[in-house]
Amino acid sequence: MDLSTKYLGMTLKSPLVASASPLSEDISNIKKLEDAGIGAVVLYSLFEEQLRLEQEEYNYHTTHGTDAFAEALSYFPEVEDYKLGPELYLEHIQKAKAAVKVPIIASLNGSSMGGWTDYAKEMESAGADAIELNIYYIPTNASLTGAEVEQKYVDILKAVKSAVNIPVALKLSPFFSNFSNMAKRFDEAGADALVLFNRFYQPDIDLDEYEVTPNLLLSQSSAMRLPMRWIAILKDNIKADLAATSGIHTGTDVVKMLLVGSNVTMLCSSLLKHGISHVKNIEDHLKQWMRENDYSSVRELQGSMSQHKTADPSSFERAQYMKALTKYQL
Repeated sequence: MDLSTKYLGMTLKSPLVASASPLSEDISNIKKLEDAGIGAVVLYSLFEEQLRLEQEEYNYHTTHGTDAFAEALSYFPEVEDYKLGPELYLEHIQKAKAAVKVPIIASLNGSSMGGWTDYAKEMESAGADAIELNIYYIPTNASLTGAEVEQKYVDILKAVKSAVNIPVALKLSPFFSNFSNMAKRFDEAGADALVLFNRFYQPDIDLDEYEVTPNLLLSQSSAMRLPMRWIAILKDNIKADLAATSGIHTGTDVVKMLLVGSNVTMLCSSLLKHGISHVKNIEDHLKQWMRENDYSSVRELQGSMSQHKTADPSSFERAQYMKALTKYQL
């Protein structure tokens, strides 16, 4: 049975891809993911804020007080001995590439132009097979128009694409006024893949400490319905590959995503919940379904239930909303 698929110009042995998560911080985990059957690994994200803060810290430690005593220079670390987060990340890419044969995809997470292009170049030089841009942007400036926000995304993508020769995937939220239009614009701007959808983690409030606190909730399978709908709609309308993420926990979830047209299905919460060995469980369920339904390869089923190919294209739009409400019974 052939589970191979095409993604970002690469042939992967499986449509199961490990999404960016703490699991990839450990090289031994990346090896375990490969052994379990994963098709590719997206490394944990390098955050824009981390880059900025660590650069400021480095500048402080290498310049503070040097104007008072020349001898003080000998107390500060040599540039080559001072390891910044980005340098450690680049080393991690190199170690991961040396440890496994599956593709290693670097991840950049930010919200502004910043130094994205510089770090993207360095990730390419370190051996990354591709880069996933995770643009996490919450526009709070009331004077900023929707068009300006949208253009910001396009500009970041274009800048990174012009800086590197390796494929670039864009991980997105669904919060655009017309997602079809934005997908088309990203496609025209050169995105090699769209990853649908990023889950924004919402803050909570600690009533004992009167503090705003982070609140990380792992996904449920129900979360896959939004990306499933949009992948079905976008399939055959854009050239970019489509990666499904959010709510993929079982082999059944993977089958549904492949049927609507995804090139790959990304796993995060399911692995954090059940462990790396769960990759094999999902693969076994996928193979079982394919055998029972007479599919010999993943490519045979990919996109066979996209909006263009389903008997009722309106089922992915408003019609499904009306059917759901009229069929519900108390």
